[in-house]
Amino acid sequence: MIIKKIFNGVFDEEVHIAFLKFGRGSYKNKYLIEGKRQAKNWAVKTGAEYANSLVRWCLGTSEKRVKMSGVIVSTLDLRDDINFELKKVGNFQGVRKHVVDCEVEGKEIFRLMDKYPKAFFALSFKGNDFVLKIKPKTPTSGKPGKEKGAGPLADFCSLKTSDKTIIDELFFDISSFERVRVSHEIEISDIVYPSDMENLKPAKIRELAKRRGVLKRVADVDGEERASQAEFVA
Repeated sequence: MIIKKIFNGVFDEEVHIAFLKFGRGSYKNKYLIEGKRQAKNWAVKTGAEYANSLVRWCLGTSEKRVKMSGVIVSTLDLRDDINFELKKVGNFQGVRKHVVDCEVEGKEIFRLMDKYPKAFFALSFKGNDFVLKIKPKTPTSGKPGKEKGAGPLADFCSLKTSDKTIIDELFFDISSFERVRVSHEIEISDIVYPSDMENLKPAKIRELAKRRGVLKRVADVDGEERASQAEFVA
């Protein structure tokens, strides 16, 4: 998961792509995630930023063909490279929504995710120890809660699971909880451009430029607030 990677000092291509959309400045209420311990499993809700990671993780536990529904969102038309039936493909202002409602082999989704890392995979499906539901739409800024002063809700992705390993991955610095809510603030202090930028086209410069800053993490664990932060160049 991206947040865990940053706190572990791992700044790979996945982290780089996730941060490309940020310019200099402060971005609050990012990577929202909530967790609740239930009798036999855990219930997790997250913001849209977790969608691709949740799809990839849950597919890793599914060996057979999986019944999926949802959308694959991309600025590219992926129809010629998708080897399963699409219900339809919508196009609004250059953003294409490839609507999925069929059985799909997990390896085919992995292939598409690896080939198109900037695409958004809002796919819902279930396995033996999980049920994953993701809103089938293009991600936007989260809506605020009903209470006065409440921040955006973690309500884009919903996961119910009995698999403790994914809970440990999502809440990597929290050993146990009954209820937990975590929010992040991303502070970008500088843009680090490639050293040979004079030889590169503007589009390539934008693609290679890295963000330098600080990721601030605030967790409410059963009523106890915990704060931490990590520096990054990604």
